[in-house]
Amino acid sequence: MTTQAIPREPQQDRSRATRRRLLEAAVDCLASMGWAGTTVATVAERAGVSRGAAQHHFRTREELVTAAVEYGSEVRMAQMREHLDALADRRPSTLDVVALLGEMYTTPLFRAALQLWVAASSDEQLRARVLPLEARVGREAHRLTVEALGADESVPGVRETVQATLDLVRGLGLADLLTDDSARRTRLLRQWAATLDMALSAH
Repeated sequence: MTTQAIPREPQQDRSRATRRRLLEAAVDCLASMGWAGTTVATVAERAGVSRGAAQHHFRTREELVTAAVEYGSEVRMAQMREHLDALADRRPSTLDVVALLGEMYTTPLFRAALQLWVAASSDEQLRARVLPLEARVGREAHRLTVEALGADESVPGVRETVQATLDLVRGLGLADLLTDDSARRTRLLRQWAATLDMALSAH
């Protein structure tokens, strides 16, 4: 009687899965415990891996949390693209787009990114890592918003109006950090969507 060997998960797949668990755990730690409470050891424990395994993937805390926020941002952008693709048979309303952006800036990822920004504001080495990441995420968010709104940025003022939309939802996300600001945020986003509709249709 022969026994069949159970196929083992390839090392590369295991390594990729471990890395993803570390990134997700780092986002959770940053969002719930802040920069000071997010250490490699804490993230490793939350991810269910050894500290040595964590440091095999990320040598420093700065490297880990920057990669985590980048990973989380890519996931959120992919989700936004999927949402827009699901509406491919019709252009989403301005309110749909503004509400979707509002959701993006009230997630644990936004809280994690905010903790990273605050830490980077007084840490030159960390800031050097965060600035290119923030610029890249900002460009992609802007591009997706333009696409979703069907906005024509060749028209004077439209680019600034789209950027003002992103700045608004980011500010509302900040206001939600300490208390549940959802009711006020909903009213403001509805009003801004109406204002944005008029601004875009005027061109």
